Amino acid sequence: MNVIKAVVLRAAGINCDMETEFALEMAGAQAQSIHINRIIENKKLLDEYQILVFPGGFSYGDDVAAGKILANQIIHHLTEPLRKFIEAGKLILGICNGFQVMVKAGLLPGFESSNGQSNITITCNDSGKYEDRWVYLSPQTDRCVFIEAGRRIHLPVAHGEGKIVTKDQATLEKLKNDGHIAFKYVDKDGNEGPFPINPNGSVDSIAGLTDTTGRLLGLMPHPERFIRPTQHPQWTRLKDKVDADGMTIFNNAVKYLREHF
Repeated sequence: MNVIKAVVLRAAGINCDMETEFALEMAGAQAQSIHINRIIENKKLLDEYQILVFPGGFSYGDDVAAGKILANQIIHHLTEPLRKFIEAGKLILGICNGFQVMVKAGLLPGFESSNGQSNITITCNDSGKYEDRWVYLSPQTDRCVFIEAGRRIHLPVAHGEGKIVTKDQATLEKLKNDGHIAFKYVDKDGNEGPFPINPNGSVDSIAGLTDTTGRLLGLMPHPERFIRPTQHPQWTRLKDKVDADGMTIFNNAVKYLREHF
């Protein structure tokens, strides 16, 4: 497939859509930002795209809880179109607020409890404040098409509600055993640890999740904020040793679709 088209979903309070569009275009896709109301009015619009991105920001002011209102819009208006989108072999990416939306809409991790409700949520940081810092991420699966297996990456986080929690130990074990954990927070040597290595207190240092297909990815860090070496805080010291790690997410998505869609 020569032309890969990506849609970046907008709503009130979203503020990372333009950066995400630009990153997708750098990876070789044609990207367009569309307000969710336009998709709800004409659900067939999704048929035109192969990548759907829920970008970062503060959708609807994060009223009620981060991402909750936008997630409810997804549940009540776009459940069936998104099901068809996924079944067609297409890709969905959620970044920060977009990850919160995907979890609260039930798109991730992609399985429900026996009562039909998710046993996973994303809540307030243990620090009790907004965390804006750089973190290292270690990939935990080779199934997710967005991930370069074995490559530790360095990305910024910026969130007040980024702590991933599970209802019980059984849910956590299912995440681990079934390969739903996409990334973990680690230090520069690849070791898990307390704050600030894990910036929000997520259980088992989880930073991102994928579904059973490996074609859905949600993560709290922002890959679209590190797509050029000069965006790294130490680029003048490291010079040509800096790789723009965020581009791996977007490059891998476009590459996968060109080879498989």
